[in-house]
Amino acid sequence: MKLLYDIGLKAYSTVIALAAPFNQKAKLMQQGRKGQFQKLQQALQQNQAPLVWFHCASLGEFEQGRPVIEAFREAFPEYKVLLTFFSPSGYEVRKNYAGADYIFYLPLDSASNAKRFLDITKPKLAVFVKYEFWHFYLQELQRRSIPVLSISAIFRQEQVFFKGYGDFYRGILRRFTHIYTQNKTSLELLQSINISNASIAGDTRFDRVLQTAASVKTIPLIEAFAAGQEVFMVGSSWPADIEVLLPLTRKYTPSIKFIIAPHEVNEASINTVMQALGEGAVRFSQTSEADAARYKVLVVDNIGMLSSLYSYGTYAYIGGAFGKGLHNTLEAAVFGLPLFFGPKFEKFQEAKDLVALGCAFSVQNAEELLQAFGRVHETQGLRQSITHKEKQYVQEQAGATATIMADVKQLLK
Repeated sequence: MKLLYDIGLKAYSTVIALAAPFNQKAKLMQQGRKGQFQKLQQALQQNQAPLVWFHCASLGEFEQGRPVIEAFREAFPEYKVLLTFFSPSGYEVRKNYAGADYIFYLPLDSASNAKRFLDITKPKLAVFVKYEFWHFYLQELQRRSIPVLSISAIFRQEQVFFKGYGDFYRGILRRFTHIYTQNKTSLELLQSINISNASIAGDTRFDRVLQTAASVKTIPLIEAFAAGQEVFMVGSSWPADIEVLLPLTRKYTPSIKFIIAPHEVNEASINTVMQALGEGAVRFSQTSEADAARYKVLVVDNIGMLSSLYSYGTYAYIGGAFGKGLHNTLEAAVFGLPLFFGPKFEKFQEAKDLVALGCAFSVQNAEELLQAFGRVHETQGLRQSITHKEKQYVQEQAGATATIMADVKQLLK
């Protein structure tokens, strides 16, 4: 299996190089890693402080790791924080994040890269978020007796760790000092393959969304657009989501205002959304506080606002569940909004929990969305009941960061 792992990494590197001239993401990955070790050496050559290394695959994992990064910063101000990303969708958005001292792409996993990376950075502790299981990095960390934690980890029966041929990958898991799982199912799966260096901590995203809700930004243009009316907030939508939403927007405007934040904010994607919506819709960048109230639908054509936008919502639709999978529901759930989304949500424990609680509704098509929304909108007291249950659920799930940090303090004593 190690041979296949090596071949897979080399093949991946080759594909990225071949795709770079034609694919923006591949181009950013290749450019971002060019001269990486020289950049690292230059950035760290004057550093005399101890250093902790946090690694996230992409933006979603960063949001899970962020509460722990910020709690670490507060508890250990004498440490420098190194943050690495695998994907440009994380690095390009958070390369100026003030909570880290150094932010880089992670060099691709290999024995030589792992040695060189750790020779330069010399971390006292490494923290990998959620799905990051890199053989050579973990092997070299273990060889140097550097503690390494996996946080907000989640496992499923179909993963290679739990297959008869997965012994090589099970060995990767054993190299962690400790694995903090999101839920009991994940812990039981690890125990079934004799992985004992694990415990349940919960999902740090609950801590993150509570932090965000406590410091939500006021957006005057959104207040002007809402004009005191109910707002149906649509987050991270894809074309399939817009298709399902169109009958709802036509039925309930102008009595309900709609704010749509597409997942892709390039010109082509935004123009497609605007054409589908027709008259009465306006782009965020093309209106003003004085003019916004006269529109029925506002399309957000920038990034970084979504978590604050949900605070203006009365209801929310979360995109992605007609495609590869549901996007972040917790950013909306923390505000107690009744949630709606497509059918592909089974991999997301919080979504399953919210459906079971009657706070979220999965739909297969536009007609089901109209029916589900109609029940919530027209049943007296139902929305208020959902809000209460949802906020209580989020509060009860919080606390993973404190659990992890208690152990970190013992490790670095």
